[in-house]
Amino acid sequence: MEYKRELLFKILVLGDFGVGKTSIVKRYAEDTFSPSYKITIGADFALRTIEWNKDTRINLQLWDIAGHERFGSLTSVYYRYALAAAVVFDLTRPATFDSIDKWVTDLRDRITLPNGSDIPIILLANKGDITTSNIETEKLNAFCTKHKILTWLITSAKENINLDEAMNKLMKVTIENVDQTHTQSPKEQIILTSDSKPQKRLCFI
Repeated sequence: MEYKRELLFKILVLGDFGVGKTSIVKRYAEDTFSPSYKITIGADFALRTIEWNKDTRINLQLWDIAGHERFGSLTSVYYRYALAAAVVFDLTRPATFDSIDKWVTDLRDRITLPNGSDIPIILLANKGDITTSNIETEKLNAFCTKHKILTWLITSAKENINLDEAMNKLMKVTIENVDQTHTQSPKEQIILTSDSKPQKRLCFI
């Protein structure tokens, strides 16, 4: 099937160590889950192709950014060319929510989209299969409003809860941002593939 346009989207997945970022990426990109993923060093990525509609195909790169403090100095290079982000905290570890402000502020400081707008962010309250008892809805709503975050969702990589909805929200806003800059000519870009072989794609951003 031929598409009128083929888009390349880079989406970051960020948050503290152990909140489930790798599990989210693996579940969404590969539909797999393991309770024993190794610590991410620097960053890792996964790929998924989305048939968005009859005219548009999205080649999605999900970048799993290390959350451990000692890797913090390495993260800025991985932000380059990102078009959206999911910031994750762990519902079983309330202290991980306290770090969200740091991650969101860092994103806002480092990334501006080609059309001049802020990078779209969604907040994921992960491990909802274990607990939802400590969710403070008003607090989360206020946080999202203050930081111009699209919305927040309870997620579970283990049970595959709300991951499709979260990524669809990010891709929808990203497509809208792309359409605002549609006067740019499509550029040929090199992207990474799961077998480490570079491939060319037409990118409208």
